[in-house]
Amino acid sequence: MSDLSVDLGFLKLKNPILAASGTFGYGLEFEPFLDLNRLGGFVVKGLYYGPREGNPPPRLVETPSGLINAIGLQGIGVEAFIAKVLPKLQALDTAVIVNVCGASEEEYVRVVEALDAEEGIAACEINISCPNVNKDGACPAFSPESTRAVVREVKRASRRPVIVKLSPNVTNIVEIALAAQEAGADAIALVNTFLAMAIDVETRRPKLGNVLGGLSGPAIKPIALRMVYQVASRVKVPVIGMGGIWSGADVLEFMIAGARAVQVGTANLVDPDACLRILGEVEDFCRRKGIERLEDIIATVKT
Repeated sequence: MSDLSVDLGFLKLKNPILAASGTFGYGLEFEPFLDLNRLGGFVVKGLYYGPREGNPPPRLVETPSGLINAIGLQGIGVEAFIAKVLPKLQALDTAVIVNVCGASEEEYVRVVEALDAEEGIAACEINISCPNVNKDGACPAFSPESTRAVVREVKRASRRPVIVKLSPNVTNIVEIALAAQEAGADAIALVNTFLAMAIDVETRRPKLGNVLGGLSGPAIKPIALRMVYQVASRVKVPVIGMGGIWSGADVLEFMIAGARAVQVGTANLVDPDACLRILGEVEDFCRRKGIERLEDIIATVKT
């Protein structure tokens, strides 16, 4: 049997499959559909310090080979998460990663400090890249300076590894990734969704209540793969790839491009056990090709 484990340096995963934040709830919602302990891990829904209602409906629009969402990071807040959800997650035998949000550097720090007092969390994923919260998708990950500032403050406050989730809505993704690494990021996660829009031609109105949202799904995979390849070729910290992963072959593409692990997002909304189906396809590939260690394929693209 192939060894599917991957080492991020600060965290060893039993396999490279992580469920992405925003598509997997707080993890517990998926217990009826799959054994969470078989995953490499999962990233819980984004947490601000307090509860957040999110954007007005409609919040979801299907597009060819994709989905536009404008949920607006609705959530219960870190205090309710610690009191009601985390105790149940602590019993799991898999990596629980918490997606941390903030309206300011101070709020990111407050959330991280609250989590630092608790056990059962493998790492924090700092979400500085959501495109459907501020006007025109503005977020800290739009510039090296603001990326560096947030990551630096969070690293000073956190006793846990910090994964920085970046935006694809920039001209030079490598420049932003290098800024995150310089500020102390332990890993880079990319990409978040692409700023997008849909219009109802009958009413001439936007289909989303927020007007703009984030495009995910298979439509974005080739661009996400390109960005992962570019960043993994330049940074020294591990890269976690995501964007339209729907199959085992997609996982393998991202890993060959340089990702050490991947996150599965939109597929979970279509097929609740997508992560385990995809894991099975990776296992079958390794068996068929005689690959003993999955890590051996990382960053092996022939250019």
